[in-house]
Amino acid sequence: MWPWRRRRNRGTTGTQPDGPRQSQSQSQPEPEPEPQPQPQPQPQRESEPQPETDPWQEWLSGSPEALAVGQWWGDAAEQIARLGEEAFCERLGELLSRLSPRDFAALGLGCSRRIDRSCREPQTCSQDPVPLPAGGRPRLRQGPVAGACSDFWDCYSRFGLRAAFTADDRHRAVTVQGPWSRVMLWVDGVRVEAPSFLDQTGYWLENRFYVTEMSGPDDHPLQGHYGMGQIAVLSLVIHDVATATTHIVEPEPHQDWSDPVAALRDGEWRFYPTREARDAGRPDRTLTVLPPHPKAG
Repeated sequence: MWPWRRRRNRGTTGTQPDGPRQSQSQSQPEPEPEPQPQPQPQPQRESEPQPETDPWQEWLSGSPEALAVGQWWGDAAEQIARLGEEAFCERLGELLSRLSPRDFAALGLGCSRRIDRSCREPQTCSQDPVPLPAGGRPRLRQGPVAGACSDFWDCYSRFGLRAAFTADDRHRAVTVQGPWSRVMLWVDGVRVEAPSFLDQTGYWLENRFYVTEMSGPDDHPLQGHYGMGQIAVLSLVIHDVATATTHIVEPEPHQDWSDPVAALRDGEWRFYPTREARDAGRPDRTLTVLPPHPKAG
C-alpha cells in the first residue's frame, strides 16, 4: 500500500451544516501511483590492474643460498653479540661465496652500472644469460643485461661487501670488512690470508687469477704514510684458482709501486708501478706464468 493513499472516513452518517446529507459510502478517487525510477544499467567496470610481482622477490624465494645470507646479515647485531665480529664476518664471507650474480642483485647490492643503488631493471637482469655463440668469448657484464652484472658493491653497511665474478661466472672473489676495517678475502670460498692489510678492490685476469693490492713492506726505502693512513708503496697479491695458491709480489727497493698494475701478455706476467706506466707499456718486472698443476684422477 502506498503510504500516501487515503483511508475511507469511518465516521457516522449525518447532515453537514447548511447542506444536504452526503452518503459516506462513496469513496474518494485514489491518486495514481507515482512512477518509480527505473534502474540504470551500470557500465561494466574494467578489471583493476594487479600489482606487478617483483622478479627479485621471486628469485629470492627460489634461492636458499641468498635467503641464508639475508637472514644472517639481518641478524648481525644479535650474532655479533653472541659470537664476536670476527666470527660473524667469517661466516658471512663463507655464505656470500656460495651466491650467483643474480643472488647478489636480488639482495639489493649495487652493481657495475651503479654501485650506490640496487638493480633497477629486474625484468631484464633476472633472466638467464644469453648463450654464447660457438667460439664466443665471455665478457664481463654491465647491466641492464640478462644474468645480472659481474661486480657488486655494498656502499652503506659497516661490512662493505664486494663480489667480483669472472666473465664466465665460474669463479668469484668476495671481500668483507671485518674488525678495525680489515679486509677479509675469499676466492671460490677459500679464505686468502695475507701478512698485511688487503685492499677491498681487485680484478680477474684470464678467468684464473684474482689480483688485489696489499700494503708494501715497512722497510722499503720509499715506504711512507700520507693522507688518512694511506701507504706510499704497495705490493700485489695474486690468487691462482687453478692451483689454489696465493702469490705475493713485492717491489724491489728501487721500484716505486704507488699504484701497481698486473697484466698478462703472451703467457708472461708484466708488473707496472702505475696505471700511467701500463698505458705507456713500461713494466718494472716480468715473470713467466706457471701452468696449472694436473688434477688427480
